[in-house]
Amino acid sequence: MLVPKPILPPYDIEEWRKKPFPERMRMVCLSWALQGYGTPWPIYLVYILKIVFYVWVWSFFCSFTPGLGNLGSFGSWYFEPIAFQKAVLWSMAFEGLGLGCGSGPLTGRYNPPFGGALYFCRPGTTKVPLFPGLPVLGGPTRTWLDVALYVAHMLFLFRALIAPELSLEHLLPTIILLPLLGVADKTIFLASRAEHYYTALVCFSFASDWLAGSKLVWVAIWMWAATSKLNHHFPSVIAVMQSNSPLTRIGSLRKLLYRSYPDDLRPSRLAQLMAHTGTVVEYAFPVALLLGDGGTVTTVALTVMLVFHIFITSSIPMGVPIEWNVIMVYGGFVLFGHYADVNAFGIGSPWLIAFLAFALVGVPLFGNLVPSRASFLCSMRYYAGNWAYSVWLFKGDCSRKLDTHLTKAAPRVQDQLRKFYDEDTITATISKVMAFRAMHLHGRCLQILLPKAVDDIDQYEYLDGELVAGVVIGWNFGEGHLHDLQLLRSVQEQCHFDEGELRCIFVESQPMGRPHHAWTIADAATGVMETGQIEVQDLLELQPWPPAQWSANPAAAGRARA
Repeated sequence: MLVPKPILPPYDIEEWRKKPFPERMRMVCLSWALQGYGTPWPIYLVYILKIVFYVWVWSFFCSFTPGLGNLGSFGSWYFEPIAFQKAVLWSMAFEGLGLGCGSGPLTGRYNPPFGGALYFCRPGTTKVPLFPGLPVLGGPTRTWLDVALYVAHMLFLFRALIAPELSLEHLLPTIILLPLLGVADKTIFLASRAEHYYTALVCFSFASDWLAGSKLVWVAIWMWAATSKLNHHFPSVIAVMQSNSPLTRIGSLRKLLYRSYPDDLRPSRLAQLMAHTGTVVEYAFPVALLLGDGGTVTTVALTVMLVFHIFITSSIPMGVPIEWNVIMVYGGFVLFGHYADVNAFGIGSPWLIAFLAFALVGVPLFGNLVPSRASFLCSMRYYAGNWAYSVWLFKGDCSRKLDTHLTKAAPRVQDQLRKFYDEDTITATISKVMAFRAMHLHGRCLQILLPKAVDDIDQYEYLDGELVAGVVIGWNFGEGHLHDLQLLRSVQEQCHFDEGELRCIFVESQPMGRPHHAWTIADAATGVMETGQIEVQDLLELQPWPPAQWSANPAAAGRARA
């Protein structure tokens, strides 16, 4: 099969393999700084075509309502309530099928290019229940009941999408089924972007208050996202993301994002300025939209909002939440442009007020203060760079047990790539994922934790938990809690790794107002080996790669800095 080859690093891969781990990490981080993931341009075209498909199918569903759906006359009907509501319903279905966030090569998904329904419709696949061990729904693998609930959920969504008019009868099945699916498998709830679309869907069930409620949903997403960026992590996100942007493919420009390439890859003053400016903008335009009355203030705020999301989308962030950015822009123009006269604080139903207080204030606040107990999605901590993550270390080639013991729709990432590329290209591609993690501030924790986890890193295959989650549970989008200790125990129950064959490092997000990352190291066979905390302030002094002396005695280096 003819597939465009990625941009390879500027060094010989065979020679790179022979280098000590710190040098390998340094080389691949320097490569990321100038090349990003190395994505060939035709892949970006595929993502653009996916947006076209997403919009076209939405217009098709709108066409079931007379007078709607013709994209040639889009300006005459885009603001109709049912068009907006179907956009939300279709977005939930699109994401729940696995076609949106977390799909395609930029998320380590090559063949097949998405997971989602390929896993959620297949009995025996691994799932991540909210309450492990819960009777009926809490098992580690998918049952026929789990499949039936998911299929019913999708069928009810499509029934609503082809309805000429929407009523509570069309919305209620989804309002009931999606939380139930979330109890059985957190993956489906998060993949459906329930923190956004489910909350909006509940608003739709209150006929007189849905516009005001939807406005609060959109504003909460922007405001919490801005709040989550008030940390030391976000400047690294800007540097890493812009190094991967197709619009900045000029080495000299990308070098400006770092303090002193190639010696110091901490974010430069420019990257910090971009980060802080973006945060201020993300606070400012939602407030202006809330206060605007459809006049000049609203027009300016909508323009800034549009430019803000275009900037994010054009950067092609890893995880590629492109369709989500599209509906955020569309919703902004409908809710705050066309319906500018609707008072967002004029909700009359105490039930809706209580629900929104819980979903838009209580859950995000709790998730920011206690991130170990809530998804970064439910906490609305988008793009902040402060995410839970994991690294899975497989001794030798024992990761093959994932293929031989688990029910999956996709093989290991290296085997997916083997259908298209030679071994050097495969190694280069997977190594870029290692660089992506290391160049974020929280990735510096690995310099301290890797020596604690294993004695000789060169004996182990290093895989980011995102790649593991992608092939094991069928969806990955930066949510480290989907590949944490719970998933390790489930994998071990099915694969039976021997002691020392699989070691995992789990790093938690930095809680709001607290100065550290909590971490856990575990062996698949024997369980938790060690836990602790790392001060974020200490990470600010480190480069993305370990110091050269790390190779001489990595275990001692790890103990000294913990």
